[in-house]
Amino acid sequence: MGDESQSAPGLEPLAYHCQIVEHLRGNEPEIWAWASSLQARAEQVQEMRTYLLRETYRIDAAAHPEVHEDIAAVLAKLEIDAPFTLYQAADGAMNAALCFVPGEIHLLFHGPVLEKLSREERVALLGHELAHYRLWSIEGGAYYTATTILDHALAYPGASPSHIETARLYRLHTELYADRGGAVAANASGPAIATLVKTMTGLTTVDPEAYLRQAGEAGRDARASQGETHPEIFLRAQALDKWWRNDPDTETWIDRRIRGPLSLAALDLPRQYEATAITRGFLTRLATHPAADDAATTLLRRYFPDWEPGEEAVSDTLISADRLDGSFRDFLVSLSLDVAMADPDPEGRNTMLTVGAEIASLYDGVDAFKAALKRDLKLTRPAIDRIFAKLKKAKA
Repeated sequence: MGDESQSAPGLEPLAYHCQIVEHLRGNEPEIWAWASSLQARAEQVQEMRTYLLRETYRIDAAAHPEVHEDIAAVLAKLEIDAPFTLYQAADGAMNAALCFVPGEIHLLFHGPVLEKLSREERVALLGHELAHYRLWSIEGGAYYTATTILDHALAYPGASPSHIETARLYRLHTELYADRGGAVAANASGPAIATLVKTMTGLTTVDPEAYLRQAGEAGRDARASQGETHPEIFLRAQALDKWWRNDPDTETWIDRRIRGPLSLAALDLPRQYEATAITRGFLTRLATHPAADDAATTLLRRYFPDWEPGEEAVSDTLISADRLDGSFRDFLVSLSLDVAMADPDPEGRNTMLTVGAEIASLYDGVDAFKAALKRDLKLTRPAIDRIFAKLKKAKA
């Protein structure tokens, strides 16, 4: 977990937070202005206060001075200036939650979380919850505005898959930010990781270093997070440990393990633009190949009527195997077949199929390419072998 005596890294929004705020602010200025102007309605705030007073126990400073001392210290550590009220819920599951109201802090504890955590773990828990408040309050509330827009989008029955995926990923990254707040508050990553494990298991004693080793074993399965509101605990522990140690691979690791590869089945708002750009560049690469004829350019313009000669072709890096999932690889294979079959000359078609097969090797799509030749074009095994024989000959 690194040197726990080190100074805490700066608590800044994650790259994904900044990307979504920039996207919404730049592409939806009217919606952004509307969401920025929203304030919690007085009746909603009063309803929340009434519920908390009726259904919880208020943790006053006179009876619980230590908890109040801790939260005051964490507020100072996270540079938050707002009055706070603490509550204990009646249910038994260990957890905590922030009831967000601009300018006010309301923290609700569930189960025996305050009793089962050590004091430094409790500080980490407070740091986690107060980090939510910090994120939603900084930079003029920009990150809360993004949350508001995404929450309202999800409220509609016809919410698009891209809005659903964006909201999911935004929530997951917000939890990673809050975990960092817990480590900053405790000035160590160990208590924050221990708190995650304790709230997951209900145990009184855990070993954060042992859990990190376990998380590393679980991490051998390279699938991205399937979480809806929170990433899986083993991913959160690893993400926090990497960040605390100033691992230069942290943001890349988070993008790979939380966001996952580019997938047609899970395109968030920014990746819709990315997928379009890759499609355009991929078709450009095929249509401008020396072996391509005018039919390829005509087909490209059916996809993108504003296409002009001289546009940049997609790079090898943008279609590398580690960036794409199976659905996107199949999509690129289909594009290759479309361009090849647009050529009216049989020899030209076969040449372009070889070009497509060569490019498929860059994105680990050779097997999918061969399967598509058999399934979609009904080519025989000898015909497929001839296409790849040309590829081998060209490489030689």
